[in-house]
Amino acid sequence: MPSGIVIIDKPEGWTSMDVCAKLRGVFQERRIGHGGTLDPMATGVLPVFVGRATRAVEFTEKSDKEYIAELKLGVITNTQDTTGEVLETRPVAVSREQLEAALEQFRGDILQIPPMYSAIKINGKKLYELARKGREVERPARSVTIKALELLEQQGEDLYTIRVRCTKGTYIRALCHDIGQALGCGGCMASLRRTEAAGFTLENTYWQWNGLPTMDWILQSKHPEEFLLPVDHLFKDLPPVVITGRSATLVRNGAPFPAKAPQGCMYTWRDGGLCRIYDGYEFLAVGRYVDREIKIVKSFFEV
Repeated sequence: MPSGIVIIDKPEGWTSMDVCAKLRGVFQERRIGHGGTLDPMATGVLPVFVGRATRAVEFTEKSDKEYIAELKLGVITNTQDTTGEVLETRPVAVSREQLEAALEQFRGDILQIPPMYSAIKINGKKLYELARKGREVERPARSVTIKALELLEQQGEDLYTIRVRCTKGTYIRALCHDIGQALGCGGCMASLRRTEAAGFTLENTYWQWNGLPTMDWILQSKHPEEFLLPVDHLFKDLPPVVITGRSATLVRNGAPFPAKAPQGCMYTWRDGGLCRIYDGYEFLAVGRYVDREIKIVKSFFEV
């Protein structure tokens, strides 16, 4: 059975679930999930987990993401991007210096109100379902962190390219809208490309091709499994622990095994430190060092 991670350069017009649905047919595997939703208009890095590797999706949830977005000033839409209905247009008299100054208030920890056109549920209803019926409900502001917000390029008087590095749950559409509001002219998102998710970037090259594979590449391939990365690549920054014999048997039964902290890894191996566990070259699990034992956090070998 296929198992691993395929890092796709998602095409415009596809939802993240569209990609997963298509790959279920490609790999003949129903266990497929993704590591971070992208809107249909967005492109870029989409990690997709196949087979047993889907157990790793939860480890991507807290990872930072990075985007390159186009901010269009002077236009307010119901979706907070250029795919939506234009609600208002305003004249733009904003200099690059004024925009640079406005960006400062959006760096660091901020509160953000999610867009109505989002999959967040309020009282059991997805917001976008309510929005499509013409309804708008109050949404509680959520705390997110903008770790980097950089103005890259100006294209005319009303279109700017920005780079955003942020925590999970940040809506770049809402950020563009809020920047426009702060400037008094309104704004929305004109395009979005994700450049990093779950530690994978557009520059990562794991195959003989340059850049990340597209859906077309995978759909046309006679051997799509060649695009799969081993799941332990997600945990490459954790210290490895190689075991044999009884310890390996204990791990395969979900039981903890005694372990000493490897030399040079004392900080990581304080109580609570994570590691990746191997039986020879076979990746078995992610473990946690607790009181001179390694306890299994999540196993990845086929049962």
